[in-house]
Amino acid sequence: MHAAIIAEDFAGMRSQGRGLAERTGFSWEFHPVITNRGRLVSRLSVRFWPHSLGLFAPFSLSSATRLIISVGGKGGVAGAALGKRYGLPVVQIQHPRVKLSPFALVVASQHDRLEGPNVLSVRTAMHDVTPARLEEAGKLWKDRIRAGAEKVLGVLLGGSNGRYRLEEAEAAVLSEKLAGFMQVTGVRCVLTPSRRTSRQALEVLRERLMPLGGVVMEGKGNENPYMGLLACADALAVTQDSVSMISEAVATDRPVCILPLKGRSSRLERFVEILEKEGRVQSSLRNVSFYPCKRLDDTSLAAEEIHRRIQFNQEG
Repeated sequence: MHAAIIAEDFAGMRSQGRGLAERTGFSWEFHPVITNRGRLVSRLSVRFWPHSLGLFAPFSLSSATRLIISVGGKGGVAGAALGKRYGLPVVQIQHPRVKLSPFALVVASQHDRLEGPNVLSVRTAMHDVTPARLEEAGKLWKDRIRAGAEKVLGVLLGGSNGRYRLEEAEAAVLSEKLAGFMQVTGVRCVLTPSRRTSRQALEVLRERLMPLGGVVMEGKGNENPYMGLLACADALAVTQDSVSMISEAVATDRPVCILPLKGRSSRLERFVEILEKEGRVQSSLRNVSFYPCKRLDDTSLAAEEIHRRIQFNQEG
């Protein structure tokens, strides 16, 4: 069976849709929602409401499609319209910020406090981190990431957004904490940035941690060390700006520490509190252990709920 993933073209939204589709047992194709107001693209074959939002869906769906998975607010608007047009069930990931009735299922985070008969509240974001994928990444990255070290701390870096800041000043504070931890424990510290990590912040971390043996690994071409770090580190530290990265970290069996940043978000604070109550994250490097933990992963729960609620026509 085949699913169409409808979302803005961001890495996090792609991985959430892909992860849920694959966990549900569907092949998939990603269709980006174009949001440039009033601008049509050359591949445009279908244009959807509401025009006032400047939302365009530059595609038509394959006849093999049995499910639409929409992600985020704009993805939800386009997904609902596509579902109505093609007569297909739509599963929405994240709070759609519109009425819930067009969706067969809304997979919403507990920290969003969304309620309804078609709502499934989950603790973590959807993702594509599975034991099989981690095993594959571990084989590819083990030698480069571990480099013979007894213990490795993997650091996943986000960046500034509307709620938190990670610029040079914040990077200096963060590097101080990491340097202290490295000196006390003798751990090898391997950092990998995201697309949102500023070059200036990354250079501060590089300059201050490299003399202590710290390493910054960036993706080159098709090689991305991110999954390898999830697989090969003994413990993980994640900046608090990203629900997706934290969710992917706790889907491993590695202890996870949340690295605080300047700023505030009540939603993300509630999210971290939920994971703290589950005993899955903690907020101080001083308390980081290197013992395996129980994986926390609600993507499979959402996949099971899709099959429970929706009867799929497998023909075609």
